[in-house]
Amino acid sequence: MVFSSLTFLCVFLPVTFLLYVTLRSTAARNWLLIAASLVFYAFGEPVYILLMLASTVVNWLLGRLMARAEGGSRKLLVTIAVVANLGMLGVFKYADMFVSTLNALPGVTLPLPGIALPLGISFFTFQALSYVIDVYRGDVSGEDGYPKVLLFISFFPQIIAGPIIKYHDIEAQIDSRSLNAAEVARGLRRFCFGMAKKVLVSNAMATCVDNLYALEPGLLNAGSAWLAAIAYLLQIYFDFSGYSDMAIGLGHMFGFQIMENFNYPYASTSIKEFWRRWHISLSTWFKEYLYIPLGGNRKGRVRTVVNKWAVFLLCGLWHGASWTFVVWGIIHGAFSMLEEYCPKLRQLPRWLGHAYTLLVVTLAFVVFRADTLGQAGQVIAAMFTGFSFTNQSMVELLRQLTPSFVIAFVCGIVFAQPVRVSVQKAIEGKGCERALDALSYVGAFVLLALCLVQLAGGGYNPFIYFRF
Repeated sequence: MVFSSLTFLCVFLPVTFLLYVTLRSTAARNWLLIAASLVFYAFGEPVYILLMLASTVVNWLLGRLMARAEGGSRKLLVTIAVVANLGMLGVFKYADMFVSTLNALPGVTLPLPGIALPLGISFFTFQALSYVIDVYRGDVSGEDGYPKVLLFISFFPQIIAGPIIKYHDIEAQIDSRSLNAAEVARGLRRFCFGMAKKVLVSNAMATCVDNLYALEPGLLNAGSAWLAAIAYLLQIYFDFSGYSDMAIGLGHMFGFQIMENFNYPYASTSIKEFWRRWHISLSTWFKEYLYIPLGGNRKGRVRTVVNKWAVFLLCGLWHGASWTFVVWGIIHGAFSMLEEYCPKLRQLPRWLGHAYTLLVVTLAFVVFRADTLGQAGQVIAAMFTGFSFTNQSMVELLRQLTPSFVIAFVCGIVFAQPVRVSVQKAIEGKGCERALDALSYVGAFVLLALCLVQLAGGGYNPFIYFRF
């Protein structure tokens, strides 16, 4: 992690927030947030902060030039910006994958570059791209000062793992925003719930998943394979949605409205619906900056299919430099196409559509989690054919079922569904909304205390999306 969790919670965040509220002008607050963001990133990437700063300078300068250019010059500048940003991402993220793929050819033995992956490079690169493309389209002026662009790209709550912010959505908030006690309290509550998702549920799932994926194939039976698959389904959701909740909550605390990134994706009844609910900031980014510019669905069925495949393939590749991620994108693309051109899939009973969607998502995440396509095949094979329940395989399965894991597993299954929404609808108009709201604050601080105890114990605390 960038900071140790306790250092962030007990030192960095309180100091930053207290300094922030003592300042009165938005300009001064922006400079404070810039300084805090650079310190935050530098703790994790003392060298690669130079890369991030170089990215902000280059994109700001290209935006300035583009704002003053005309016609073909604007197209040239935006092309340079896209090539520069994607080129940087390609070198730092995909160089090893490219060389490894070449090494699979007969007689090719190239050394791997071994370039370390900067934290959050996919996130801040896409945000930088959104800025220069917005300038090219005329959605923003391009005449803004460098500090605004730097704050937009480096804002510490979301630079490492999103949500991906688009410049035209936040430009006005950088210039002017308000801060009040109610908004700060709501933001802090959201932050606490997000941290509980990560520390109390996702971390418990992570230990189980890592243990089971590390087993020899012969020790993985159907029970342990399904447990690994479902536990990872919960791990990745509570990891990433938890981080998104923390980022959104911190945004509220500093006066920013950051877009929602998840809307109970495991309640979906189709793959298309899943992508309207999962990683919303990424899917809307691809829609706005890739799918629609390619023609969307306006140029005939064949072109629409090609455009959608491009989105899903690149979405898979965006997640990581491995063919497992590409295949994950292909799976989602294939079922999205199948739903579009097979009307019967859109007419399934709700319960059956839900079951079908969860099955596809679960199996696709097995591929996503696996180190290789071969390992993914072994796990999926064990899920459906692993009926050899030897003593050793059962010992490995039962070893994962600790009381803390079982509690977290059950809570994960329950709260991955829209329970909160159902409760709010049930009490609406019954006069107990304020009591429930007050109770939610009490619950948030209890969860925060539990998280602090867990973190103080030095438990396993990986953030999956930090490597993307």
